Amino acid sequence: MSRIHLLSPRLANQIAAGEVVERPASVVKELVENALDAGATQLQIEIDDGGVALIRVKDNGQGISKEDLPMALSRHATSKITDLQDLEGVATLGFRGEALASVASVSRLTLLSGTQDQDHSWQVTASGRDMATEVTPCAHPIGTTVEVRDLFFNTPARRKFLKTTKTEFSHIDDVIKRIALAHFDISIQLRHAQKVVYQLHPCNNQTAKEHRLGQVLQPDFAKQALSIEAEASGLRLSGWIGLPTYNRSQADYQFFFVNGRPVRDRVVAHAVKQAYRDVLFHGRHPAFVLYLDLDPKLVDVNVHPTKHEVRFRESRLVHDFLFHQLHKAIGSVRPKTADLSPASLPDSYLPPPVPLGSPSPTQQNEISWQPAPRTHYEGVNEGAIAAQLQALPQLTQGTALPTNTQHPMGFAVAQLHGVYILSQNTQGLILVDMHAAHERITYERLKSASDKQSLQAQPLLVPLAISATAFQTETAEQQGETLATLGFEVTVIDDNRLLIRCIPAFLYQANPEPLVLSVLNDIAEHGSSHAITSARDDILASMACHGSIRANRQLTIAEMNGLLRDMEATERSDQCNHGRPTWVQLSLAQLDKLFLRGQ
Repeated sequence: MSRIHLLSPRLANQIAAGEVVERPASVVKELVENALDAGATQLQIEIDDGGVALIRVKDNGQGISKEDLPMALSRHATSKITDLQDLEGVATLGFRGEALASVASVSRLTLLSGTQDQDHSWQVTASGRDMATEVTPCAHPIGTTVEVRDLFFNTPARRKFLKTTKTEFSHIDDVIKRIALAHFDISIQLRHAQKVVYQLHPCNNQTAKEHRLGQVLQPDFAKQALSIEAEASGLRLSGWIGLPTYNRSQADYQFFFVNGRPVRDRVVAHAVKQAYRDVLFHGRHPAFVLYLDLDPKLVDVNVHPTKHEVRFRESRLVHDFLFHQLHKAIGSVRPKTADLSPASLPDSYLPPPVPLGSPSPTQQNEISWQPAPRTHYEGVNEGAIAAQLQALPQLTQGTALPTNTQHPMGFAVAQLHGVYILSQNTQGLILVDMHAAHERITYERLKSASDKQSLQAQPLLVPLAISATAFQTETAEQQGETLATLGFEVTVIDDNRLLIRCIPAFLYQANPEPLVLSVLNDIAEHGSSHAITSARDDILASMACHGSIRANRQLTIAEMNGLLRDMEATERSDQCNHGRPTWVQLSLAQLDKLFLRGQ
């Protein structure tokens, strides 16, 4: 065995680069975040060959002085922290002391910078085994430009594992998207292969921000999203969440920022998943752009070298805050009221709707259809056609159909194949899946009634001993009161065994062992558990499904209108319990297009 010796600076930096520089996107992220920490308001990013051949980031920040330039390419050198207290409350971005030296060790790096108090600008490069720096004068405006060429040219093993140019640029594109959504006040230009990909201008108002959302994501995202502003317990949440109907096949439109830093966190992911639990179709993912602001001392950003992960000191508080705010926002969704002036509304309306199952008013059955006057054509017996139409009870609701901005779901005109309700509103035609709509209404009423009752514990006839990990038994011992509020009584036998004495009464038919272990895992990871609520809701959803109106049941006009009014007053009525849409709007413009009217 050879003797212990010190590594050369270049080799040490190359080893560090294994953690810092995963791919070209890692370099872009570091350089852009350094520019933001320097107070930049303009970013120009140029990429070639997916970032392998060239990465150039130019900013208008405060710049780096000539004396500090050699230090910028040295390990363990930074201007962002000075002591442990700064590290515990980090409010800046970037890698803080490792990244530039690591990048320089696996590429041909040139750094150019100018400051206000210097007569001219300077540039620095690092080369040789010892990465000796050389500072020379250059022409450059105030700010900094970092040019990285031939990434991994001296580490062919790393370069071999890079993907195609398209794939590598897609990762860079994702980094720029997150930066653009985190900092609306800066302008960003991104070029790849001499072509402009993004040209984003600063946003000074909400309209401009929503426009950038459309540029970075999709043009219709802002139209299909709910704006959120909430604050409690020192936490502030803002941003946009997509409507349940605006869902994705993959989790690609999920952006979460903590104090301006893009992160991925299991606590956040679990809270969002629970908030969308019974409004998303199976296998679909919600879309959101959310910003959480809190005291930097309450979050640890040094969990992972890439700074993608964080650890909250009060994870349960953060989880519950996010869940309740998102759950409330999704539950507040109602069919939007048409923006019409009161003068355009008729003076007369149908009688008030009655609940499902009530007898239909006599006057509704007496409404007759009258054909509109039109030109007579040879061979057409209009009297016979009118008689046939009058004989169709579902189509005899005539000319006095009401429109009311207070009823965005409109008023029923017919039932189609015993499955769908046809409704007319101020915007056009609405199709309603009556079973799905009634299922959601029944489900929400059952949940509301259940929430008003405390969970009752059901003692097991014979207490059940189960195996558990040491971590689970410790959680059961520490969280006994929490388990009791959920209807459980669990005692610890030893380090690897638990004794279940009671479970929630409404889950008497459930298997206690996986249920208790699932609850313990949730409490240990998130500080609380939604397993019981989920199990309860599954039972209530089944009850709602079986108790809702079925296909081929003939409804009266009054019953259909009653269902429409209930939809307007019910939370999450846009989707059934399984995430399927309950209604679809066809505007007059869409109908005119179908029949080529006005063309």
